[in-house]
Amino acid sequence: MAYSRGRDFLFCNLCGTMLEVSSTEYAKCPLCKTKRNIKDVKGKEISYTISAEDIRRELGIDLLEEQTVQLSKVNKTCEKCGHGEAAFYTRQMRSADEGQTTFYTCTRCGHQFQEN
Repeated sequence: MAYSRGRDFLFCNLCGTMLEVSSTEYAKCPLCKTKRNIKDVKGKEISYTISAEDIRRELGIDLLEEQTVQLSKVNKTCEKCGHGEAAFYTRQMRSADEGQTTFYTCTRCGHQFQEN
C-alpha cells in the first residue's frame, strides 16, 4: 500500500484501490469512498512494458529450449530415407473431441513428418 501512495496517482491514498472518475470535480475510491481532486488525476497516463519472459515467470512456465524431453521411439518408416525407426510425440491440435496429431522424427536422417 505504501508503494501505491508515493507513486500511482490513479489509486486511493488510503486503501490502494483503483479510483473511479465519476465526476468532473473528483475521483472517488469505490471501496472506502475517499475522494481526490480531479486535478491530481487529470491528463496523467500510466504506461508499462511486459515481456513474454515476465509472463512465463509469473505463470511458472519454463522455456521449451531449457526442457530436455526424452522422445519415445516407434517402428515407423521414414517417408524420406525409408529407415524403420522414428521418435514421436503427440499434441492436441484441434478441438478436444478430435484425435491428437502425432509428430515423427526419423532417427537416421532427422526428417520430420506428422500423422493426424
